[in-house]
Amino acid sequence: MTSKTGNAILSALMFAGASLLFSPAAFAAPAAAAAAAPVVTAPVMGLPDFADLVDKAGPAVVNIRTTERVKLGQGGGADEEMQEFLRRFFGGQMPPRGGRGGRGTPQQPQEEQVQRGVGSGFIISDDGYVMTNAHVVEGADEVTVTLTDRREFKAKVLGADTRSDVALLKVEARNLPSLRIGDSNKIRVGEWVIAIGSPFNLENTVTAGIISAKARDTGEYLPLIQSDVAVNPGNSGGPLINMRGEVIGINSQIATLSGAYNGISFAVPIDEVMRVADQIKKTGKVTRGRLGVQISEVTRDVAESLGLGRARGAEVAMVEPGGPAEKAGVKVGDIILKFNGKDIEKSSDLPRQVGGTAVGSRATVSVWRRGQQLDLPVTIVELQDEQAAGAKPQPKKKAPEQSTNALGLQVSDLTAAEKRELKIESGVQVDFADGRAAGAGIQAGDLILQIDNTEVNSAAQFNGLVAKRDPKKPVALLVRRENVTRYVVIKPRQ
Repeated sequence: MTSKTGNAILSALMFAGASLLFSPAAFAAPAAAAAAAPVVTAPVMGLPDFADLVDKAGPAVVNIRTTERVKLGQGGGADEEMQEFLRRFFGGQMPPRGGRGGRGTPQQPQEEQVQRGVGSGFIISDDGYVMTNAHVVEGADEVTVTLTDRREFKAKVLGADTRSDVALLKVEARNLPSLRIGDSNKIRVGEWVIAIGSPFNLENTVTAGIISAKARDTGEYLPLIQSDVAVNPGNSGGPLINMRGEVIGINSQIATLSGAYNGISFAVPIDEVMRVADQIKKTGKVTRGRLGVQISEVTRDVAESLGLGRARGAEVAMVEPGGPAEKAGVKVGDIILKFNGKDIEKSSDLPRQVGGTAVGSRATVSVWRRGQQLDLPVTIVELQDEQAAGAKPQPKKKAPEQSTNALGLQVSDLTAAEKRELKIESGVQVDFADGRAAGAGIQAGDLILQIDNTEVNSAAQFNGLVAKRDPKKPVALLVRRENVTRYVVIKPRQ
């Protein structure tokens, strides 16, 4: 083929393509193909403009300064460390050592007002109720609230809840600007939000970002909102606001190695904030329900060994003597699957659901025990700050001379007196652990209460059950050490 001929054919194809491109018939085939396999494309959007939103929300965000009365003596290292801390992080200063007596003049200890810190807050009603973090006002003797128009008010701390890190303040004023309360249950990952606060004492600073995750497990009783909005020291207590101008959370924590913003921040959901505020208004404190158990996460291996199918629920590691759970019949080793009909997917779900239940009310706890589900009625009592019970070590015996079983364990029976002392109905004691059992963390002195879904009543029965098991499958042992009980999964040899 000559170059002249080739060029002619190429030109013909190009023009043919052009004619097909603009002919009605050309649109028929692509349209049919698109109908058969639709392509989903995201709409092209520009970056949002936050100016109007900030104009409306900004006046309701306040700066919070706290002071503390301290006694100052002749000075020393502690004063110097406090002065450096305040200077670096809060811009505050300690009064000069020596007081009015001159440099180095001995003085009697005297009380002085010292700036303690700076935080943020926001007004939730025009009659002067202000929300902030509990850690912002913790230990403060005086709280000053400053509005964007430079008006200042002395605030009264009506109450603070350290578990949720929420505090409610009151200033004596009327017709104040306030923020609308949103619904944190309706937030979506990826939506735009802004934070307004006083980072590093820079009042009324605005930062923006998106919601990165919902219900992030970083708090015992709170599923926090995670965002990439810049939050720094001083932002604490300020609002997280959606594009509709509604508060959806209080900025509370950051994930950091340096002490400053590293790209991840957390906010307390506004639904929980308002529950706390309502209780503080009514009673001056926050009351939560308590079940009386210690729990841990259910691993995949444990779930498979117990026949749960997948990892879910909360494993009961300890039952408080005389507590609501014990009275209801909950036992160590139970897996709590539901509370009042609501699924417990993670162990952290349980304290949140129990904590939100009214004290004195009746509830139903659904547990998985030895291959079947049981529904147990329980009466919820009030959660109070408690000291952990001292751990009582279990007695240990010398290793007998018989050989270990297939798991690498030597066990012995407990006497009736030992069971009464340990407050257990059944179980055997580990006298020696080797091989796979030792590798799984089992030690001499541990008590084995259950193997998979079967209660252990004697050493002979336990060894017999071990001997009958398929060595190629993992086995779950319910093990008690001191006063904590958990499932230990011993995996087969590789």
